[in-house]
Amino acid sequence: MMLANSLKCILVTALLLVFTAGASQFALAQTKVEADKPDIPKPTISTLPPAYEPQMMRLAEILGALHYLRELCGADEEQLWREQMAKILINEEPSEPRKARLIASFNKGFRGFREIYRECTPTAVTATNQYLKQGARISTEIPDRYGR
Repeated sequence: MMLANSLKCILVTALLLVFTAGASQFALAQTKVEADKPDIPKPTISTLPPAYEPQMMRLAEILGALHYLRELCGADEEQLWREQMAKILINEEPSEPRKARLIASFNKGFRGFREIYRECTPTAVTATNQYLKQGARISTEIPDRYGR
């Protein structure tokens, strides 16, 4: 009877060793399979731009144009229009791609007039006045219409 109990203990121990060895080999095989998997990029969450995005891009372009034209025509406002653009960027808290588009629009307005006007002309003054009106209209339209 003692021999039978000893055999049972040996058998149980052997089975446990086989099971443990098999489980660790399975774990190693699973780890190897996981290591062989290509890195799958995590999905990125993208949001739609705000409904007023076209108006914001236009306003940024207007601010860039005013930054150049007002200085050209001696308004002595220093960095007023650039500071207004900076405030928009702070208040909007845009994503990096959207921030880059807003800055590009500002620069487009600035560079567009810098390429055309080298001195203050009556046409430059007219353009400045039109941009001041249009910028004022857009800057009141966005919060009135979209609640921002």
